[in-house]
Amino acid sequence: MTFRILTVCTGNICRSPLAEQLLRRELAGVDAELASAGTDALTGYPMDERAAAYALQLGADPAGHAARQLTSEELRETDLVLVASRRHRSRVVELLPRRSRSTFTVREFARLLDTLNSDDRAEIAAEADADARLVRLVDIAASNRGVAELPEDPADDDIVDPFRQDDAVYAASVEQLVPAVRSIGPVLRRASAGFP
Repeated sequence: MTFRILTVCTGNICRSPLAEQLLRRELAGVDAELASAGTDALTGYPMDERAAAYALQLGADPAGHAARQLTSEELRETDLVLVASRRHRSRVVELLPRRSRSTFTVREFARLLDTLNSDDRAEIAAEADADARLVRLVDIAASNRGVAELPEDPADDDIVDPFRQDDAVYAASVEQLVPAVRSIGPVLRRASAGFP
């Protein structure tokens, strides 16, 4: 099986496609399938030109993106859902309640991966294959929600929406997204390989 990751924002033209493309770059060589969608997608639209420019600047490829609407059918086939904000997480869970344990904001998931300890890594490494190891990682991250230190402001788990905002807001959005993705990518890669 292939581990499936879905990134989600509102219109699927700014935050979620950028997250998808950056994760694809981070996970090169890992048996993972990446896609993105929007809770209120601007269906068929390409990436916002500023998001595409950031993607290129960060070594990702924005070509060919077309915004898609989030569906419950797609969620059924997904192992990990990374959303831009807590509001998007709520929308995912409304569509498919069983996805609550495997849906995180991008920044929350990065924070939770920082809580992995040696026992967690050993438990993940004991799984039979890469897909099972990644599924176990997601399960452990979900379990760590109750023990991880919460941000002082819950909004710190969100990525600000840059759509129709000025360049400063766009830059702030990217500055929130990129470090989280750069934190997540190596952990997923190492977990897939059994933490060698």
